[in-house]
Amino acid sequence: MTAHIITIGDEILIGQTLNTNAAFIGEKLVNINIELNTTSVVGDDETSILNEFKRCWEENDILIATGGLGPTHDDITRKCVVKFFNTELIKNKEVLEDIKALFGKRRREVTKVNEDQALVPKIAKVIRNSKGTAPGTWIEKDNKIFVVMPGVPYEMEEMMKSYVIPHLKERTGDAGYYVLRKTLYTTGIPESSLYEKLGDINDLLKGAKLAFLPSQFGVKLRITIKETDEETAKNKLSEIEQKIICKAGRYIYSRDEESLEAVIGKLLKERNLKVAVAESCTGGHVANLLTNISGSSEYFERGIVSYSNAAKVELLKVNEDAIAEHGAVSLEVARQMAEGIKSISGVDLGLAITGIMGPGGATAGKQVGLVYIGICDDKVCTAKEFRFGDDRILNKQRTAQAALEMLRRNLLGIPFDD
Repeated sequence: MTAHIITIGDEILIGQTLNTNAAFIGEKLVNINIELNTTSVVGDDETSILNEFKRCWEENDILIATGGLGPTHDDITRKCVVKFFNTELIKNKEVLEDIKALFGKRRREVTKVNEDQALVPKIAKVIRNSKGTAPGTWIEKDNKIFVVMPGVPYEMEEMMKSYVIPHLKERTGDAGYYVLRKTLYTTGIPESSLYEKLGDINDLLKGAKLAFLPSQFGVKLRITIKETDEETAKNKLSEIEQKIICKAGRYIYSRDEESLEAVIGKLLKERNLKVAVAESCTGGHVANLLTNISGSSEYFERGIVSYSNAAKVELLKVNEDAIAEHGAVSLEVARQMAEGIKSISGVDLGLAITGIMGPGGATAGKQVGLVYIGICDDKVCTAKEFRFGDDRILNKQRTAQAALEMLRRNLLGIPFDD
């Protein structure tokens, strides 16, 4: 089966909003062996939307559209679907009850505009929205499938997982082959260095596929196996995975789509350990990531944003002479910050960060992107130097990732010296 993804909205068309929906949907479709032909973006214009519907409907078995289902005047996707299929809107009682329940939970009054979102095309099956007000729709005609979902990513993603993918799986049937994919998540190593560590790729894969997917957080390695049966595919995947782990295992933090902070949370729980964080240049970003995980109160004790030198001295007991001699951005200060946060918190692990995020702040001998991360446990207090780029936000993200990776390695006994 072939598919096309249409993303609707002026904000996507002009680049104001990043088109993450198409990427998410595309990955989910490929994982169930549906061939994605192309994707497209159209603005909030009725003629453009209808023309795109017509073209894509003729060329594909499945058409998935997102966006333009909100309550405002520029949300015209539903109207276009009605015109395209020459149908009418009817009020769906279940959707209306969902809207009322959501507004009741938020103690807000349901208005006429909100109630109108319960209007759906008569020929459609409703995809209920557990996270918002606009329902999705599933239309079948001429042995083809037309799916429309909200453009809000977390609403669309839930519909894909709970409804669209399970229903599409029922239609794909036996393709005559079995495709298996797995993604290994690495951090702390550049793409080129990782590639070199894996050695002869052809010998490693023996006909399988391996994609390198770099980002500011690390490199994902996506393995794709295509075999005649499931058992052969699983055996081949396991063999390749183990070979990669042997060559680059210390950099792999997840094989199950878990975030680095989630992996660390599990490790801390398993070992019954607690951590506290002292942050300067990241402004609390590491603490935010750690506490994004449900149950983090079991292992995260506190976070202190010691942005100024005075805060480092007053709150973390950093030696003023160390700041005067080495500077606030230094190995010595990072080490003392980690020691200080561990001491005042009474925890097992202290993690600390100091650096220059940019674009200003550079000094003689200390460029933008220079970061020191300190870590302290019951045996050792140490720090490591990192050098990132010139972009302030990227530097904060990369620094937080590096700090979490240092924490993971400490918990697993993996050296920091690379």
